[in-house]
Amino acid sequence: MKMISIEQDLQQNTYPGRGIVIGRSADGTKAVTAYFIMGRSENSRNRIFVEDGEGIRTQAFDPSKLTDPSLIIYAPVRVLGNKTIVTNGDQTDTIYEGMDRQMTFEQSLRSREFEPDAPNYTPRISGIMHLENGKYNYAMSILKSDNGNPESCNRYTFAYENCVAGEGHFIHTYQCDGDPLPSFEGEPKLVAIPDEIDAFTNTLWTSLNEDNKVSLFVRFIDIADGTYETRIVNKNK
Repeated sequence: MKMISIEQDLQQNTYPGRGIVIGRSADGTKAVTAYFIMGRSENSRNRIFVEDGEGIRTQAFDPSKLTDPSLIIYAPVRVLGNKTIVTNGDQTDTIYEGMDRQMTFEQSLRSREFEPDAPNYTPRISGIMHLENGKYNYAMSILKSDNGNPESCNRYTFAYENCVAGEGHFIHTYQCDGDPLPSFEGEPKLVAIPDEIDAFTNTLWTSLNEDNKVSLFVRFIDIADGTYETRIVNKNK
């Protein structure tokens, strides 16, 4: 697979929707993840990321303007021991609870499917990072309708072992803007992962469409000892 520039990919796409990046820093010492949300409606744009224990959650920036919390208020990031879960919806909790009962990432998601937001049927995208004894691997999942058919869910899981330094994968909900919004297709995109968290955060945030971007989360986890650094950027301040 050819590596793409995530900077150019985002700059050329006004509405990739929600996106997850997972990979390994160029020096090989950090497990890296990023999650961003975008919005076209007032309800979707009325959000911020806030820290919640070792994870984060979405919160209404102006509670008086919140109309339907069902698909926009959730915990995108949770930590279960040496595992970090990153998703675009409340399936974060489904994965957390399933893996806490010794189910696999894929098994945990069997009870879920794409979002019930006809006609878009937004895919559920998820990632799991696993650090143990100085080793690091990760997996990504997308649950999507079968070409817009609400009766059929297609399930794809991509597992990455012995992660290569300086490489990561990027998956997002929509190919581009549209009505209805076209779901992401294909494998997660191969992208470069740098060493420096602030530079990576800045690259992602400045590359996202100015009108539609809402919030960004970035985390670098030390593979050797599990300590981490986090950055959160919210358009609403």
